[in-house]
Amino acid sequence: MDNAAYITLTRLSGLQREMRVIAHNIANASTTGFRREAMVFSEFVVNTERHEPSLSMALGNTRQTYQSQGGMIQTNGSFDMAIEGEGFFQLETPDGPRLTRAGAFTPNEAGDLVNMDGHPLLDAGGAPIFVPPDARSIVMARDGTLSGDGQPFAQVGLVRPVDPVTMSRAAGTLFAVDGDIEPVDAPMILQGFLEDSNVEPLFELARMIEVQRAYEQGQRLLEREDERIKNVIQTLGR
Repeated sequence: MDNAAYITLTRLSGLQREMRVIAHNIANASTTGFRREAMVFSEFVVNTERHEPSLSMALGNTRQTYQSQGGMIQTNGSFDMAIEGEGFFQLETPDGPRLTRAGAFTPNEAGDLVNMDGHPLLDAGGAPIFVPPDARSIVMARDGTLSGDGQPFAQVGLVRPVDPVTMSRAAGTLFAVDGDIEPVDAPMILQGFLEDSNVEPLFELARMIEVQRAYEQGQRLLEREDERIKNVIQTLGR
């Protein structure tokens, strides 16, 4: 197989990965706090023989997460929270602390405020938030301070990675940080709202069509190259 075929195969492999990323975005277009991803293509250059040109291949093996803010959905839920601006909620999970923008929480049987997967929400000091069982009216200030019947009992912590490059998707709407985090200055949290996914379905569908066409073009190129090689072999074999 010659260089042209190898290069085309690497491109097709990357396009397959990008198609899976796009499909995952579309599937999560209605997932609270979801962040869309895109495939990043990089160039891989191989030094060949001294008197021959180098071989360049495109590799699609890195994903980029877009952190642009999604729309706000009003739910009027006492423990539904949406971050306005930068920052993430911090959760305690079996795999360590995780960051998220998905703000649907509810008290569990022990009174701890948890997300839909049962992971406790942490306060500004890094401790799980306990909701007083006898509190009837829960009100949250814009800075994340929670009050029950007029008495403050916790403040929701908003954090961000010191270096954004150290943050990677762990699973779904959860992100892991391989580095330091810091509190957000002047946090802004809305009670009774949830942040929608930042996926734009029409854009993703248009991109899916583009990727599909590019993949089909690559397939046709491989077919023509295969036919060319067959013709050369048949000609030389006469």
